Amino acid sequence: MKTAWLEGLSDEDVAFVKRFILASGSLKELAKGYGISYPTVRLRLDRLIEKIRIHESEAIRSEFERKLRTLYAEGKVDVGTMNAILAAHQNELEERT
Repeated sequence: MKTAWLEGLSDEDVAFVKRFILASGSLKELAKGYGISYPTVRLRLDRLIEKIRIHESEAIRSEFERKLRTLYAEGKVDVGTMNAILAAHQNELEERT
Protein backbone atom coordinates (compact mmCIF):
# COMPACT_ATOMS: atom_id res chain seq x y z
CA MET A 1 0.00 0.00 0.00
CA LYS A 2 1.45 3.35 -1.04
CA THR A 3 1.03 6.45 1.05
CA ALA A 4 0.02 9.83 -0.36
CA TRP A 5 3.55 11.21 -0.31
CA LEU A 6 4.95 8.22 -2.16
CA GLU A 7 2.23 8.38 -4.80
CA GLY A 8 3.16 12.02 -5.38
CA LEU A 9 6.70 11.12 -6.40
CA SER A 10 7.82 10.45 -9.94
CA ASP A 11 9.79 7.34 -10.86
CA GLU A 12 12.87 9.56 -11.01
CA ASP A 13 12.18 10.79 -7.46
CA VAL A 14 11.82 7.22 -6.18
CA ALA A 15 15.10 6.25 -7.88
CA PHE A 16 16.77 9.23 -6.16
CA VAL A 17 15.43 8.13 -2.77
CA LYS A 18 16.67 4.59 -3.41
CA ARG A 19 20.15 5.82 -4.36
CA PHE A 20 20.14 8.12 -1.30
CA ILE A 21 19.40 5.17 0.98
CA LEU A 22 22.00 2.96 -0.73
CA ALA A 23 24.53 5.79 -0.23
CA SER A 24 23.69 5.64 3.50
CA GLY A 25 22.29 9.15 3.31
CA SER A 26 25.59 10.61 2.15
CA LEU A 27 24.93 13.54 -0.16
CA LYS A 28 28.62 13.55 -1.02
CA GLU A 29 28.43 9.93 -2.22
CA LEU A 30 25.21 10.62 -4.05
CA ALA A 31 26.75 13.59 -5.86
CA LYS A 32 29.70 11.41 -6.83
CA GLY A 33 27.37 8.67 -8.11
CA TYR A 34 25.36 11.11 -10.21
CA GLY A 35 28.48 12.96 -11.35
CA ILE A 36 27.12 16.31 -10.15
CA SER A 37 28.03 18.82 -7.47
CA TYR A 38 27.04 18.55 -3.82
CA PRO A 39 24.94 21.78 -4.01
CA THR A 40 22.99 20.31 -6.93
CA VAL A 41 22.23 17.15 -4.95
CA ARG A 42 21.28 19.25 -1.92
CA LEU A 43 18.84 21.28 -4.05
CA ARG A 44 17.33 18.09 -5.45
CA LEU A 45 16.88 16.71 -1.94
CA ASP A 46 15.36 19.98 -0.68
CA ARG A 47 12.86 19.94 -3.56
CA LEU A 48 12.01 16.32 -2.85
CA ILE A 49 11.44 17.10 0.83
CA GLU A 50 9.09 19.94 -0.15
CA LYS A 51 7.15 17.64 -2.51
CA ILE A 52 6.69 15.13 0.29
CA ARG A 53 5.50 17.88 2.66
CA ILE A 54 3.00 19.07 0.04
CA HIS A 55 1.53 15.60 -0.37
CA GLU A 56 1.38 15.02 3.38
CA SER A 57 -0.21 18.39 4.15
CA GLU A 58 -3.77 18.24 5.38
CA ALA A 59 -4.07 22.01 4.86
CA ILE A 60 -3.94 21.56 1.08
CA ARG A 61 -7.26 20.07 0.08
CA SER A 62 -7.45 21.01 -3.58
CA GLU A 63 -5.71 18.73 -6.07
CA PHE A 64 -5.20 21.83 -8.24
CA GLU A 65 -3.29 23.58 -5.45
CA ARG A 66 -1.32 20.44 -4.65
CA LYS A 67 -0.24 20.09 -8.29
CA LEU A 68 0.68 23.77 -8.58
CA ARG A 69 2.71 23.69 -5.35
CA THR A 70 4.46 20.54 -6.60
CA LEU A 71 5.41 22.36 -9.81
CA TYR A 72 6.84 25.15 -7.67
CA ALA A 73 8.78 22.66 -5.54
CA GLU A 74 10.23 21.16 -8.73
CA GLY A 75 11.39 24.61 -9.83
CA LYS A 76 9.05 24.66 -12.83
CA VAL A 77 7.02 27.66 -11.60
CA ASP A 78 8.30 30.69 -9.70
CA VAL A 79 6.65 31.84 -6.47
CA GLY A 80 5.05 34.93 -8.04
CA THR A 81 3.44 32.88 -10.80
CA MET A 82 2.26 30.26 -8.31
CA ASN A 83 0.66 32.87 -6.07
CA ALA A 84 -1.00 34.64 -9.00
CA ILE A 85 -2.46 31.37 -10.31
CA LEU A 86 -3.65 30.33 -6.85
CA ALA A 87 -5.33 33.72 -6.34
CA ALA A 88 -7.04 33.52 -9.73
CA HIS A 89 -8.20 29.98 -8.98
CA GLN A 90 -9.55 31.02 -5.58
CA ASN A 91 -11.41 33.97 -7.15
CA GLU A 92 -12.96 31.69 -9.74
CA LEU A 93 -14.11 29.26 -7.06
CA GLU A 94 -15.64 32.10 -5.03
CA GLU A 95 -17.49 33.46 -8.07
CA ARG A 96 -19.04 30.06 -8.72
CA THR A 97 -20.59 29.89 -5.24
